[in-house]
Amino acid sequence: MTAELPDWMIPPRPSGWEADDLDHLPQAPRHTELIDGALIFMMSPQRSWHSRLVENLTFALRRAAPTGYEAEREMTVRLDKKSRPEPDILVTTAAYDPDRTWYAPTDVSLVVEVVSEESADRDRSLKPFKYAQAGIRHFWRVEDEAGAPAVHSYELDTMTRSYVPTGIHRDRLQLAVPFPLDIDLTALVP
Repeated sequence: MTAELPDWMIPPRPSGWEADDLDHLPQAPRHTELIDGALIFMMSPQRSWHSRLVENLTFALRRAAPTGYEAEREMTVRLDKKSRPEPDILVTTAAYDPDRTWYAPTDVSLVVEVVSEESADRDRSLKPFKYAQAGIRHFWRVEDEAGAPAVHSYELDTMTRSYVPTGIHRDRLQLAVPFPLDIDLTALVP
């Protein structure tokens, strides 16, 4: 016996979902992503650790960002016609637009994924690959190490269109790119 899908879950065309379709799916749960034409729903409850870390790291990036850079959380990036993932945090050089629903990769300097149990594989392999292919210069993956954040930083190798590791940061995050910053990681979660 198979259950019927609600009408809104049926793709609007035989070729599947496209990036612009996300703006016309008010019935979809919050944080719905599109990866290779497939809708990805974030259905599991978010852990408090994840929520606080994302919130506090967003504010720390906003404080550190020079003029011309903005930190946003939970906004999608339109990587191509069939993919529009939602990183936990992104840093953009695009001007503020109150009606914006997504960013172009050319306007994104950094994407940050805070790994959670339900998204671990996507955060560690699929999304970094997609972000690199789209040309986003910097990627951070944040892991929970016994309640403390560990930031794995990467920079794009433009020749291979893949990320190379630049460090694993515990306690302090000190980097010169995408702009100079010094963040006390121990202050981000209680």
